[in-house]
Amino acid sequence: MRTPKKISFSLTTQFKTKLLTWANQFEEVIWLDSNNYEFSSNEYEAILAVEAFTALKTDYVNAFDKLQEYQHTTKDWIFGYLTYDLKNNVEALSSKNDDGLAFPDLYFFQPKKIFLLKAEEVEMHYLGMVDDEMEEDWQAILNTSVTSKAETENNTSSIESRLTKAEYMERVGKMLSHIHRGDIYEANFCQEFYAEDFPLQPLQTYFDLNSISEPPFAAFLKLEEFHLLSASPERYLKKTGNKVISQPIKGTAKRLEDVSEDEVLKESLKTDPKEISENVMIVDLVRNDLSKTAKKGSVQVEELCKLYSFKQVHQLISTVSSQIKEGISPVEVIKTTFPMGSMTGAPKISAMKIIEELEVTKRGLYSGCVGYFSPQGDFDFNVIIRSILYNSANKYLSFSVGSAITAKSDPEKEYEECLTKAAAMHRVLEKFK
Repeated sequence: MRTPKKISFSLTTQFKTKLLTWANQFEEVIWLDSNNYEFSSNEYEAILAVEAFTALKTDYVNAFDKLQEYQHTTKDWIFGYLTYDLKNNVEALSSKNDDGLAFPDLYFFQPKKIFLLKAEEVEMHYLGMVDDEMEEDWQAILNTSVTSKAETENNTSSIESRLTKAEYMERVGKMLSHIHRGDIYEANFCQEFYAEDFPLQPLQTYFDLNSISEPPFAAFLKLEEFHLLSASPERYLKKTGNKVISQPIKGTAKRLEDVSEDEVLKESLKTDPKEISENVMIVDLVRNDLSKTAKKGSVQVEELCKLYSFKQVHQLISTVSSQIKEGISPVEVIKTTFPMGSMTGAPKISAMKIIEELEVTKRGLYSGCVGYFSPQGDFDFNVIIRSILYNSANKYLSFSVGSAITAKSDPEKEYEECLTKAAAMHRVLEKFK
């Protein structure tokens, strides 16, 4: 049982910083922040979960069955992640590429302490065994100092790309050959930037990354040595009652400082046939995925290729919804739509096989998702893009970027799109040079 306590409190950026700084003392931390984006349709502006009471950590073998049992047994809040490589649980696929991060394929935990943040209220939900710590924790949070920053270590490790530009162009050319042969219509091709022996300060780097981007699905995750610093603008899947929504992103243009030039670029994106076709293909894939667990006739496209602007980029986002059939478990809804179409391609299985063949790094948590299940079986998960991944045990740092390759793709422009998406990560890591 959880003991809830509501505190009237005006939510500020400084308080969020204090709360997350205080939370960083624990081995298990997940922080989800909407950065006050209304379109994210979140009940809470931010959520914090810390300190595991129970946990599930596993590889891909029977991972969804294990998650379903864990979610059903706890009947409580559980927070965690699913990596892209759980595709191997869903289909007869494999992941054989290099993996410097070595994250478990799936990791969820039942937190002892949860904070649900609204604009004018903080809800603390503690398990009974620790509910006597509420007042002490609240005072400690209010007294947390956020002014000082730790000194940056001297770093001799530079960030490198797994692929040279020439290698990238060659592999995109092979992807286009598959498309022209009719093997696939579209596929998301990704490349990794990485560094070894990198002395990252994960929490401060998350603060820096979030301040640059302020996305609607930001996340900070620390589970033992495994860290995620995410500035994701994309929702994978949200369940509220019997309704499910997915919000795939396809179509990107960088922001320009000149307002009039930025407006021209924005209008160009809204009518770009290549970007629109990317989005529409993935919307069709999402509709098909959701139909597997939907009541007949309930799958709807609520928004198609609507333009949303973020600090770094403009994006085309669609919203697809469905009503779940009776007797379908929450985990089944995720399993039948995973991995998300925006990070795979169409047809999905063929695209994933070709992705594995042409990419050189195991995606792991990149292209996966982070989020939570509520005690009622509702859930909300983002898509792990625009994110830094870090293993503090071996000091391996990684971030990946990708773009959708279609018949109309220009490899040079796809490469430039990847660099645009990587810019914020490069920027926050420059201090470690």
